[in-house]
Amino acid sequence: MTRFLFFILFLPISYLFGQQTQRIQTLNTQPFVLGVTHEIHSSILAENRILNIYLPEGYQYDDTTFYPVIYLLDGAADEDFIHVVGLVQFNTFPWVDLMPKSIVVGIANTDRRRDFTYPTSIKKDQELYPTTGHSDQFMRFLEKELQPYIRNTFRTTPSRMIIGQSLGGLLVTEILFKQPALFDKYLIISPSLWWDDASLLKLTPNILNQNFQDSIDIYIGVGKEGLGPGEKPHVMEVDANLLADKIKSTQSKNVRVYFDYLPEKDHATIGHQAVSNGLQILCKK
Repeated sequence: MTRFLFFILFLPISYLFGQQTQRIQTLNTQPFVLGVTHEIHSSILAENRILNIYLPEGYQYDDTTFYPVIYLLDGAADEDFIHVVGLVQFNTFPWVDLMPKSIVVGIANTDRRRDFTYPTSIKKDQELYPTTGHSDQFMRFLEKELQPYIRNTFRTTPSRMIIGQSLGGLLVTEILFKQPALFDKYLIISPSLWWDDASLLKLTPNILNQNFQDSIDIYIGVGKEGLGPGEKPHVMEVDANLLADKIKSTQSKNVRVYFDYLPEKDHATIGHQAVSNGLQILCKK
């Protein structure tokens, strides 16, 4: 009797009541497409580069509308492309409507230390990272090859933003200081300004001059970062503050900077929140 009760207890309920468990039939499967991938050849960098590109909803149905472009460093699928595109899409939903619909161009890396750093005089860093110091070539790639390619391939407005974090933030700062006209919106997150003993902070860029005419908006976001790995370590949030203060000293009325300190975030966790804040500030409708 005991064995019989044990057997009954473990029978499927559907069997006891003479019913068959219904199975959901898969009718169709297809890829979930977030964007398109273009592979282009760069003569300047002497290599092929992968671009992940998000086109806003409705792009393919209306050939009269033109869109701002957001250039994203560290833009591979396993880097920052997916979560940044999600923020752009969310902020452009009709019920949110905090920024204009935009094209996102994610630039996948091949050697980010090579592309995002200028030459350093620090021997230790030269030994640890022997391919570094070629940001000048990457900046030429952005100006001479990538931006023209995007302009010629997609319907774009003149508005161009660039987003970079860590070494990417270092590069974005270098572009701002040396070739500010490349972009009109700069989103800088946790920049590695410690590079080369923070030599970039010692420059006096054109954006500080009274006669600087280009309209530039800059967002700088930093968390509770700790020490950078340079030979003479710098507190990264202090360097970010120094960068913001330097830009605020500009005599030009066309340069605006927004500083955002996020003490609850660190170098690993700040990216998503800072991009969200930066988009809403720099791209506010």
